[in-house]
Amino acid sequence: MMMKRRGFVNLDGTTPDKPLWAVFLWLLGYRLADEVRRFATAFLDLFRRKKSWRPPVRSDEATALGPEHPHLTWISHSTFLMRLGGRWVLTDPVFGRPKWTLWRHVPPGVRPDRLPVIDVVTLSHDHYDHLDLPSLAEIKGRPDIIAPRRMGRHLVGAGSVLELDWWQSRDFPGLRITLVPAHHWAMRGGFSRNSTLWGGFVYEGDGITVYFAGDSGFQPPVFEAVRKRFPDIDVAVLPVGAYAPRWFMQAQHMDPEEAVKAYEILGAKHFVAMHWGTFHLASEPIGEPPEKLRKAWAARGHAQDRLWLMDIGETRKF
Repeated sequence: MMMKRRGFVNLDGTTPDKPLWAVFLWLLGYRLADEVRRFATAFLDLFRRKKSWRPPVRSDEATALGPEHPHLTWISHSTFLMRLGGRWVLTDPVFGRPKWTLWRHVPPGVRPDRLPVIDVVTLSHDHYDHLDLPSLAEIKGRPDIIAPRRMGRHLVGAGSVLELDWWQSRDFPGLRITLVPAHHWAMRGGFSRNSTLWGGFVYEGDGITVYFAGDSGFQPPVFEAVRKRFPDIDVAVLPVGAYAPRWFMQAQHMDPEEAVKAYEILGAKHFVAMHWGTFHLASEPIGEPPEKLRKAWAARGHAQDRLWLMDIGETRKF
């Protein structure tokens, strides 16, 4: 972990800060137009039989909630329910529409009231589409919360919070969780830029290693560092959405082609796609990330059974 006077930075000493003119250009030239298009689409859907495309959602609760076998369920966006090492783990839980988002395209694959009692929650960083306090309040029980450094200031009253630095681990009976670097940034309010750390997680249990990238731009040294410490990753959960326009988003979010390259660097056995289809965060069409991912996957000659492009609510056994 690196920290400078003005806050935390990435492995290479940078943060994806933009000048004010770039932020205003993105807001006025891209984001405003995107919101108008989304509103028009939602309005027209009120009157047409064939609605605009949305990611498929399936009801698979019997499998998702079964404790017998290690497995992974995509709740939506970056929220996964995982059964590993005899424990229930929830990543970046967001069940509603977090602050600063205007649209939620699909419901969560499993409602929070249907979830089991969660043992551990991991939080990758403090952006509202990953740290949603109302969603945390809906979780049954009092799970242990594992988060990067200084995120506890946002979690007062949320339960037992353990802050980790990059490469630090927390051990539970049958399960080890390690915070690893990501190439991203943090901000919860106007004066909190990079005042908390960000990262991904590696989960080890039942002889299985799962890597969850959080949000990350494509920086090969980050994934090389993870592979050096964890050379036998079984499942890599990687973000593939919120990447357009590239001139604005590239430093903080991978596109699908870059995510496939990250998977290759990691040397993982399987690829799970996340961070697409739920919220409107960038300018690409809602259905573009999976299309680009399939094309990139095929172009680089990977076996189709190693790509887990899951439906929302779908469960895969490890």
